[in-house]
Amino acid sequence: MSRPIWSSPWQPGPAAEPSGGADPVTVNITEFTAHRPLDAAKVLVAGVMLRRTWPRTAGAVGMWLWMEAGPLRPRSGSVSLWRDRARLQDFVGRPDHLRIVRAFRDKGDLRSATWTSSESRPDVLWGPVHRILSGLDPWPLGPEVPEEGVAGP
Repeated sequence: MSRPIWSSPWQPGPAAEPSGGADPVTVNITEFTAHRPLDAAKVLVAGVMLRRTWPRTAGAVGMWLWMEAGPLRPRSGSVSLWRDRARLQDFVGRPDHLRIVRAFRDKGDLRSATWTSSESRPDVLWGPVHRILSGLDPWPLGPEVPEEGVAGP
């Protein structure tokens, strides 16, 4: 049986549009599965600290932090929306982000998926993302997620 996925409230970024907008967005999911529960707590705190700068991150549409608690292999990560892949790459290369990646490099397993979506409303996107994180839908393997009505061409 799957454990519940908890998420932070949606946090809009500077590129968010009040109505969700009609332009495509880049969606990115990251997942960190810790080898030890203590490391899971530490990476979650690091993510919360990084989230503080989110409202000033160029090209950021919005994000959620998420976690699935478990006694042996807790998981946590983020779901973020970007105006385009270049803005996501800018964020990935930021010194504060790289510091977290390096600090936890050998302390768990990291995976991510990125795709373009014609849908940018958080209330609509969370459903398909939650299905992936819950294991109800397969984790995306290719560069685009073939979800009808969510992924763009």
